[in-house]
Amino acid sequence: MAYIGTKPTIGNFQICDAISVVNGQAAYTMQVGSVNVIPQSANHMIVSLNGVIQKPGSSFTVSGSTITFASNLATGDVIDFIQILGDVLDLGVPSDATVTTAKLADSAVTAAKITDSTITAAKLASGTVQNQSAFKNIIINGDMSIAQRGTSTASITGNGYHTIDRMFLGLTSAGTWTQSQSTDVPTGQGFAKSLKMDCTTADGSLSAGDNCILQIRSEGQNLQYLKKGTSSAESITVSFWVYATKTGTNICELYDVDNTRQISQAYTISSSNTWEKKTLTFAGDTTGAFGNDNGSSLTLLFWLAAGSNFSSGTLSTTWTSATNANRAVGQVNHADSTSNNFYITGIQMEAGTSASDFEFLPYSVNEIRCLRYYQILDVGSNCPLYTTGDGNHNRHLRLTWGVRKRAAPSCSSSATSGTLSSLGETHDSKSFFVNVGSGSGTTGLNANVTIDAELWLIKMKYKLLN
Repeated sequence: MAYIGTKPTIGNFQICDAISVVNGQAAYTMQVGSVNVIPQSANHMIVSLNGVIQKPGSSFTVSGSTITFASNLATGDVIDFIQILGDVLDLGVPSDATVTTAKLADSAVTAAKITDSTITAAKLASGTVQNQSAFKNIIINGDMSIAQRGTSTASITGNGYHTIDRMFLGLTSAGTWTQSQSTDVPTGQGFAKSLKMDCTTADGSLSAGDNCILQIRSEGQNLQYLKKGTSSAESITVSFWVYATKTGTNICELYDVDNTRQISQAYTISSSNTWEKKTLTFAGDTTGAFGNDNGSSLTLLFWLAAGSNFSSGTLSTTWTSATNANRAVGQVNHADSTSNNFYITGIQMEAGTSASDFEFLPYSVNEIRCLRYYQILDVGSNCPLYTTGDGNHNRHLRLTWGVRKRAAPSCSSSATSGTLSSLGETHDSKSFFVNVGSGSGTTGLNANVTIDAELWLIKMKYKLLN
């Protein structure tokens, strides 16, 4: 079958759609599959009228997609067929809403062609081209490239962000783990980093409430285009690469925090220690809109272990009010052996019913998006405290984040006390104490620094925990 985007094949003759004769009319439009076609010339056509083959140039002429007979046709005349010959067929400009997925060859429609004046949105049938917008991936740092907290954390037994930005680990008594940023990635896919979970203390007999879940949270104001809670709610497709020692059934879940609703899907890790790509499509939810604010509205969860509190019911494969027992039914236990490893990368969540190629962003763009949620601010070794103070040498230091935070963060300092050198470098070192617990906001921090002299230098790192 011929497709737009494929080279014409010699001998690929086309029969035009049937044409109904109109009394007193000589000119007719030629179409194939309801799309106007333009032959190279009249000599590249075979035309039968009333059972008689017509002579090109005298019995009929062609201009664009219009064939004109030498005289007007009358009621009772029959155009038996019009055949266009060879590899010179020009499909011309498609009619509106006639180019469907089936008519497109693989990789034929590129970003450049979409912006071309020939293939417009009106020409494409609904659903033919999806997920082409910038920042289509709802997940931030899905390629695991940013890890501000560090590249490895051992002896993990509880909840928290441990290494890779935006990747929250929910862990309740399901073994002990080392989480790290790994360079083990699927070959030839463009990824440089993955998130690795290495079980270091096994739990082969999970208690009812035990769980281990990789969670990724998204703000409601970034999700409004999903139209959740309306009759036009968008489907959501999640795609990712996974590699694990333990094979079997795993659960991926979408959890609506605002409305306490959820939907789960099972996927299978088929081969041990082998990168596999998984694609899961979740139906749109017509119940419960996301809040249009900076709150966590939708969480994407990858289960690694689930006690009976989360797995004893029937898996919720359609959107429903959350029932814990139905969330992770069938989940294998990746915590049951210290030989178990679990890797994941290339996580993409997008609107629509199909997965597009992973959206790689520049490192700097990805980093800035992560800074909205977490930042280590190194003030540097030459930061004079030029701000207001009192007779007790209390100094008030204002620091600006540079990237507005999602909310006022909690803060800590790695230099809460110690000694520092004077500004003129002619006096003895003096002691200081830093309090960063007050005055934190989305744009900056007011830190209180108590020293026993007037102007001093200090180096501090501020960790924003959000």
